Amino acid sequence: MNTDNKQPVFSSIFAPHWHELPTVMHKHYLNRPYTDDHTQVTGTINVWCAWPLKRCARIFWWLKSIPPHCETNVPITVDFHSSPYNNHFRFERTFKFKNRACYRFTSAMEPIKDNLVIERMSRHIGWLLSYTWENQKIKLNHQGYMVCLGKIRISLPITWLIGKGHAEEWALDDNRFAMRMYITHPWWGKLYQYDGEFTINKLPDTT
Repeated sequence: MNTDNKQPVFSSIFAPHWHELPTVMHKHYLNRPYTDDHTQVTGTINVWCAWPLKRCARIFWWLKSIPPHCETNVPITVDFHSSPYNNHFRFERTFKFKNRACYRFTSAMEPIKDNLVIERMSRHIGWLLSYTWENQKIKLNHQGYMVCLGKIRISLPITWLIGKGHAEEWALDDNRFAMRMYITHPWWGKLYQYDGEFTINKLPDTT
Protein backbone atom coordinates (compact mmCIF):
# COMPACT_ATOMS: atom_id res chain seq x y z
CA MET A 1 0.00 0.00 0.00
CA ASN A 2 1.26 3.47 -0.88
CA THR A 3 0.93 5.63 2.24
CA ASP A 4 3.37 8.29 1.03
CA ASN A 5 1.22 11.20 -0.12
CA LYS A 6 4.15 12.72 -1.97
CA GLN A 7 4.10 9.94 -4.57
CA PRO A 8 1.23 9.11 -6.97
CA VAL A 9 -1.08 6.24 -6.00
CA PHE A 10 -0.02 4.30 -9.09
CA SER A 11 3.74 4.75 -8.66
CA SER A 12 3.89 1.70 -6.38
CA ILE A 13 1.45 -0.29 -8.55
CA PHE A 14 3.63 0.12 -11.65
CA ALA A 15 6.90 -0.20 -9.76
CA PRO A 16 9.57 -0.79 -11.04
CA HIS A 17 8.14 0.35 -14.40
CA TRP A 18 6.69 3.68 -13.23
CA HIS A 19 9.60 5.68 -14.62
CA GLU A 20 9.25 3.92 -18.00
CA LEU A 21 5.71 5.24 -18.57
CA PRO A 22 5.32 8.03 -21.14
CA THR A 23 4.65 11.61 -20.05
CA VAL A 24 0.91 11.49 -20.68
CA MET A 25 0.52 8.40 -18.46
CA HIS A 26 2.35 10.14 -15.63
CA LYS A 27 -0.20 12.96 -16.02
CA HIS A 28 -3.11 10.50 -16.23
CA TYR A 29 -2.04 8.74 -13.00
CA LEU A 30 -0.64 11.78 -11.19
CA ASN A 31 -3.11 11.80 -8.27
CA ARG A 32 -1.54 11.18 -4.86
CA PRO A 33 -3.19 9.25 -1.97
CA TYR A 34 -4.62 11.03 1.07
CA THR A 35 -5.03 14.33 -0.82
CA ASP A 36 -7.68 16.32 -2.70
CA ASP A 37 -5.91 15.82 -6.04
CA HIS A 38 -8.13 16.14 -9.10
CA THR A 39 -7.23 15.37 -12.71
CA GLN A 40 -9.67 15.72 -15.61
CA VAL A 41 -9.64 14.33 -19.14
CA THR A 42 -12.13 14.77 -21.98
CA GLY A 43 -12.63 12.92 -25.24
CA THR A 44 -14.97 10.91 -27.40
CA ILE A 45 -15.61 7.19 -27.29
CA ASN A 46 -17.48 4.50 -29.18
CA VAL A 47 -19.71 2.21 -27.09
CA TRP A 48 -20.89 -1.19 -28.31
CA CYS A 49 -22.61 -4.15 -26.68
CA ALA A 50 -23.77 -7.53 -28.03
CA TRP A 51 -27.27 -8.98 -27.79
CA PRO A 52 -26.74 -11.14 -24.64
CA LEU A 53 -25.74 -8.04 -22.73
CA LYS A 54 -28.56 -5.96 -24.24
CA ARG A 55 -31.03 -8.51 -22.85
CA CYS A 56 -29.62 -7.78 -19.38
CA ALA A 57 -29.56 -4.01 -19.94
CA ARG A 58 -31.93 -3.22 -17.10
CA ILE A 59 -29.57 -4.93 -14.63
CA PHE A 60 -26.57 -2.93 -15.87
CA TRP A 61 -28.49 0.38 -15.75
CA TRP A 62 -29.60 -0.52 -12.19
CA LEU A 63 -26.03 -1.39 -11.20
CA LYS A 64 -24.92 2.02 -12.56
CA SER A 65 -21.98 0.26 -14.20
CA ILE A 66 -20.87 0.18 -17.85
CA PRO A 67 -23.64 1.65 -20.04
CA PRO A 68 -25.36 -1.19 -22.03
CA HIS A 69 -25.77 0.99 -25.12
CA CYS A 70 -24.48 1.31 -28.70
CA GLU A 71 -23.37 4.71 -30.02
CA THR A 72 -20.32 6.23 -31.71
CA ASN A 73 -18.47 9.49 -31.04
CA VAL A 74 -19.93 9.95 -27.58
CA PRO A 75 -18.48 12.99 -25.75
CA ILE A 76 -17.14 11.96 -22.35
CA THR A 77 -15.52 13.66 -19.36
CA VAL A 78 -13.59 11.65 -16.80
CA ASP A 79 -12.62 13.17 -13.46
CA PHE A 80 -10.00 11.39 -11.37
CA HIS A 81 -10.24 12.19 -7.66
CA SER A 82 -8.12 11.29 -4.66
CA SER A 83 -9.49 11.26 -1.13
CA PRO A 84 -7.92 12.82 1.98
CA TYR A 85 -8.98 9.68 3.87
CA ASN A 86 -7.61 6.77 1.83
CA ASN A 87 -5.39 5.72 -1.07
CA HIS A 88 -8.22 5.10 -3.55
CA PHE A 89 -8.15 6.53 -7.08
CA ARG A 90 -11.72 7.43 -8.04
CA PHE A 91 -13.03 7.54 -11.62
CA GLU A 92 -16.12 9.68 -12.37
CA ARG A 93 -17.12 9.13 -15.99
CA THR A 94 -19.86 11.28 -17.56
CA PHE A 95 -21.19 9.97 -20.88
CA LYS A 96 -23.16 12.45 -23.02
CA PHE A 97 -25.35 10.26 -25.25
CA LYS A 98 -27.43 11.89 -27.99
CA ASN A 99 -30.88 10.78 -26.88
CA ARG A 100 -30.36 9.97 -23.21
CA ALA A 101 -29.69 12.03 -20.12
CA CYS A 102 -26.04 12.32 -19.09
CA TYR A 103 -24.99 8.99 -17.61
CA ARG A 104 -22.46 8.74 -14.78
CA PHE A 105 -20.44 5.62 -14.10
CA THR A 106 -18.27 5.95 -11.01
CA SER A 107 -15.79 3.54 -9.49
CA ALA A 108 -12.73 3.61 -7.27
CA MET A 109 -9.45 1.79 -7.74
CA GLU A 110 -8.24 0.36 -4.43
CA PRO A 111 -4.62 -0.89 -4.36
CA ILE A 112 -4.40 -4.35 -2.77
CA LYS A 113 -0.87 -5.69 -3.12
CA ASP A 114 1.92 -5.23 -5.66
CA ASN A 115 0.11 -4.58 -8.98
CA LEU A 116 -3.27 -5.96 -7.83
CA VAL A 117 -6.19 -3.52 -7.65
CA ILE A 118 -9.92 -3.83 -6.95
CA GLU A 119 -12.17 -1.56 -8.95
CA ARG A 120 -15.02 -0.89 -6.54
CA MET A 121 -18.28 -0.11 -8.31
CA SER A 122 -21.78 0.63 -7.07
CA ARG A 123 -23.93 -2.03 -5.40
CA HIS A 124 -20.77 -3.44 -3.70
CA ILE A 125 -19.53 -5.12 -6.90
CA GLY A 126 -15.75 -5.26 -7.41
CA TRP A 127 -13.51 -6.20 -10.33
CA LEU A 128 -10.14 -7.65 -9.30
CA LEU A 129 -7.44 -6.84 -11.84
CA SER A 130 -3.71 -6.47 -12.27
CA TYR A 131 -1.96 -3.54 -13.93
CA THR A 132 1.03 -4.23 -16.19
CA TRP A 133 3.20 -2.23 -18.59
CA GLU A 134 3.75 -4.28 -21.76
CA ASN A 135 4.81 -3.32 -25.28
CA GLN A 136 4.28 0.40 -24.67
CA LYS A 137 0.77 -0.19 -23.33
CA ILE A 138 -0.80 -0.15 -19.88
CA LYS A 139 -2.84 -3.34 -19.57
CA LEU A 140 -5.59 -4.16 -17.07
CA ASN A 141 -5.82 -7.94 -16.72
CA HIS A 142 -8.87 -9.78 -15.38
CA GLN A 143 -8.42 -11.61 -12.05
CA GLY A 144 -12.05 -12.17 -11.06
CA TYR A 145 -15.03 -10.46 -9.44
CA MET A 146 -15.72 -9.76 -5.79
CA VAL A 147 -18.35 -8.53 -3.38
CA CYS A 148 -16.91 -5.61 -1.40
CA LEU A 149 -18.53 -4.81 1.95
CA GLY A 150 -16.28 -2.22 3.54
CA LYS A 151 -12.99 -4.00 4.24
CA ILE A 152 -14.59 -7.41 3.69
CA ARG A 153 -14.01 -8.86 0.23
CA ILE A 154 -15.67 -12.08 -0.92
CA SER A 155 -14.87 -13.82 -4.18
CA LEU A 156 -17.81 -13.72 -6.62
CA PRO A 157 -17.53 -16.65 -9.07
CA ILE A 158 -19.48 -15.15 -11.99
CA THR A 159 -16.73 -14.96 -14.64
CA TRP A 160 -18.30 -18.00 -16.36
CA LEU A 161 -21.56 -16.03 -16.63
CA ILE A 162 -20.54 -12.48 -17.63
CA GLY A 163 -17.04 -13.06 -19.00
CA LYS A 164 -13.65 -11.47 -18.44
CA GLY A 165 -12.91 -7.74 -18.51
CA HIS A 166 -9.82 -6.36 -20.22
CA ALA A 167 -8.52 -2.85 -20.87
CA GLU A 168 -5.47 -1.17 -22.32
CA GLU A 169 -4.21 2.39 -22.68
CA TRP A 170 -1.44 3.84 -24.83
CA ALA A 171 0.09 7.26 -25.42
CA LEU A 172 -0.67 9.37 -28.52
CA ASP A 173 1.52 12.31 -27.49
CA ASP A 174 2.50 14.10 -24.28
CA ASN A 175 -1.07 15.25 -23.63
CA ARG A 176 -3.30 12.64 -25.29
CA PHE A 177 -3.88 8.92 -24.87
CA ALA A 178 -6.15 6.24 -26.30
CA MET A 179 -7.88 3.39 -24.49
CA ARG A 180 -9.97 0.30 -25.14
CA MET A 181 -12.02 -1.67 -22.62
CA TYR A 182 -13.79 -4.89 -23.56
CA ILE A 183 -15.48 -7.98 -22.09
CA THR A 184 -15.13 -11.40 -23.66
CA HIS A 185 -17.06 -14.59 -22.93
CA PRO A 186 -15.93 -18.16 -23.77
CA TRP A 187 -19.31 -18.97 -25.42
CA TRP A 188 -20.54 -15.66 -26.84
CA GLY A 189 -17.24 -14.01 -27.79
CA LYS A 190 -16.96 -10.27 -27.38
CA LEU A 191 -19.87 -8.96 -25.31
CA TYR A 192 -18.93 -5.34 -24.81
CA GLN A 193 -16.45 -2.67 -25.77
CA TYR A 194 -15.78 1.02 -25.44
CA ASP A 195 -12.80 2.75 -26.95
CA GLY A 196 -11.71 6.31 -27.63
CA GLU A 197 -9.16 9.07 -27.27
CA PHE A 198 -8.68 11.50 -24.40
CA THR A 199 -6.92 14.83 -23.77
CA ILE A 200 -5.59 15.90 -20.39
CA ASN A 201 -7.52 19.03 -19.36
CA LYS A 202 -6.67 19.58 -15.73
CA LEU A 203 -3.85 18.49 -13.43
CA PRO A 204 -3.52 18.75 -9.66
CA ASP A 205 -1.03 21.08 -8.05
CA THR A 206 1.54 18.65 -6.63
CA THR A 207 4.22 21.22 -5.81
